[in-house]
This record gives sequence, structure tokens and C-alpha cells, in this order.
Amino acid sequence: MNKQEFVERLAERAGFTKKDARKAIDGAIELINQALASNEAVNIAGFGKFEPRARKASNRINPRTGEKFKVPAKVVPAFKPGRNLREIVDKKLKAVGQGDQLTVKRA
Repeated sequence: MNKQEFVERLAERAGFTKKDARKAIDGAIELINQALASNEAVNIAGFGKFEPRARKASNRINPRTGEKFKVPAKVVPAFKPGRNLREIVDKKLKAVGQGDQLTVKRA
């Protein structure tokens, strides 16, 4: 689902106009972005938690050239799904296949 489809479904489900649904989504995204940029976590009960996480520096190798390079430490946004979300997804979907060939199917 892309953003436009999300706006349309939210408008239909909540009884909003598409314009109001877009404003609500854009506002929520902006609030999450601002909170993360201020080193603040956003915990939405029943859904999950957005938080900034520090990632340590690491040494990598370019697979094409074999050249070694260093990736500096940085802060990245992270999402940890809540128990309710994990249960819903687990109930509705299943992993099929083996090893690296796993795909997701409806249960």
C-alpha cells in the first residue's frame, strides 16, 4: 500500500475527507520525525515504538573491488512492533519456503 492508498482507506474508514485524512497522516509523520530528531521515543500502545538508535562504526568490504572502507557511527530510526501488532501479523500470515527462499503468504 502506498501513501495515496493509505489516505483513501483512512478517509473511508474514519469518515474523513481525503484532504483531512492526508493532513492527519502528514501531521502524524511530522510529529514522529520531530520526536526522533529530538532523541525522543514515540510509543503507540497496541502498535509499537519508534525510537532513535545508535549504530556503532564498522569496517566493510566492497564486494566488487575488495576495497575495505569504514562506515562511521550514526543514529538511525528504529521501530519495534508491539505485541498486539505482532500477534495480528502472525495470525494472518505465514512464512513458507526454506532457508533464504522464505516468502510471506496469507494463512
